[in-house]
This record gives sequence, structure tokens and C-alpha cells, in this order.
Amino acid sequence: MGFGVFIHRSDSIYDDSPAERYQFPGQYLRRVEACVGDWIIYYEPSKVDDTRGYFALAKVQQVIPDPVASGMYLALIEPGSYLDFANPVPFNGMDGLVERGLLNDQGRISGRAQSAVRSISPSDFNRILDLGLDAREPLLPRVDEIGISSGFQDEEAPFRFEHSRDRISYIGSRIVRDRIFRRIVLRAYDERCAITGLKLINGGGRAEVAAAHIRPVEANGPDVVNNGLALSGTAHWMFDRGLISLADDLEILISRQVNDRESVQGFVNKTRRALPPRRELERPHPHFLQWHRENRFKR
Repeated sequence: MGFGVFIHRSDSIYDDSPAERYQFPGQYLRRVEACVGDWIIYYEPSKVDDTRGYFALAKVQQVIPDPVASGMYLALIEPGSYLDFANPVPFNGMDGLVERGLLNDQGRISGRAQSAVRSISPSDFNRILDLGLDAREPLLPRVDEIGISSGFQDEEAPFRFEHSRDRISYIGSRIVRDRIFRRIVLRAYDERCAITGLKLINGGGRAEVAAAHIRPVEANGPDVVNNGLALSGTAHWMFDRGLISLADDLEILISRQVNDRESVQGFVNKTRRALPPRRELERPHPHFLQWHRENRFKR
């Protein structure tokens, strides 16, 4: 087992769904198999417009032949392991190349940088993970708060680790993952409720919206931004209870079981569609919206 880097483009020609599977040709089979049971970091190349750089991590559960594409394979991602970084990490950081194992003996970038799948050293993995989580982010908890749920804390959260496995244990915490998920979803929606369109900030400078999973964690919903919505308290309550849902084009659907339909119609924004994130790739995915309509929405 070992850490790896998988290159993924938002405009990929491959049948990728980073939180679920990674499709690759047979030439990379041994490299991917070396990552089974361990963690990989997703990287989007600099040639992609508005690239995210190193943008997420996930755990490879198994590798299987692609049942519909001859000569192709699928790396299946362990459910619940995928996590978008709170802060995407650029290929070249303030201190130079972040993935230093790509440098050759002359200190130049080697041809390994072009490999769609490559191994990565523990030190490079640690460096990228620390930058992706970013100890300065106010929505991350302190290490000694793990396992103690007292709501979201607006405190700085310095953390230090000695080993890669300590980091993995840290990001496996539901508290930590919820806080990172909150940050990436609220950033995608500019801290504005997708249903009402309101952007309310309390006296402490905190946005009065929550990051809601479209397909919840207990139903194997991943911590990926397009499985999230920024929702105010009332909208969140209605969405979780299936009183409102979304069509694939983000039309706001109102259940027939709502007892005061006129008030709810006045509650949603005037477009009658959920406000989308700025980036297309961050929009709610139809796969998750369909799950919500079929399993939560009270038609």
C-alpha cells in the first residue's frame, strides 16, 4: 500500500466520479493497485481553466475491470472517504513546488509530472494535506475538540502532526469533515441561502446558513461540494423533511403536503430556482438531486 496522486480534470473524457470511482487504462494498473487500501490525492492540471490544483483526497477500496469499457479499469473509492480540501493547493506554492518528489537530480520537474497516476512520498502527502486543510482556517476545530460536539466554533484551529496516520485519523472525524464541508459549500454559494437568496451575517460575522448534504451521510452521501446546498435554518428543515426539493434544472419543488403553500412560495426567491454556485462544477449533481426526490421528497 502507498499514497498516490490521481490526475482528474473537470472536463475529463473518462467516466470519473471522484467520490465514487476513477477510470483509467491498463497501463496504470500496477500503480493504482499499489494504492488499494490507502489514500490518494486528486490533482487538476494547470492547463485546465480555473484549475483547482490538488483539490481532494479519497481512499481506494478496490480495483476492478470496467464492465462496459474494454481495456479500462475502475478504482472504486471507499464510501465516505472522499473529502474536498478546504483550500485547493496550487502545484507551485509560496515555497516552490509542493510535490517535491517530482524534481529530478538537477532540481527540475521530471517527466513523472505528466503521469495520470503516480506514487507520492509521505512527506509530500503530508505537506499537501496540511495546506489543503490549512491550520489557519477558522472553521476547523482544535485537535483536543475531536469527539466533543458543541456546535460549530469560530475559533482558529492550529494543529501539528508527527505522522501521516495521525492526519488520516484527524480527517476521519465526523466533526472535522462537517466543518470542512461547511466551509467549501458556503464558499461555493457566497454564504447565501440557495432557496431564499438571503445572505444574512450575524453580529459575530458568521453566516446564518448551514451546509446541507443533498444525499445525507447516513445514506452514503459523500462530502463533495456538488452534494451540498447552502440553506438557511427554515429551508434546511424543509429540505431534510422532504417538504421542498429540486429538479435537475434547480427548479424549487414544493410538496403537496405543505400546509401553507402560499407562504412557502413567498419564502423562496423570485426566480423559483435554487441559486447556483458560480462554478459550474460545484452545482448540485443530478445524481444526488434524483436521490433526494426519490427518497425524501413528499410529492
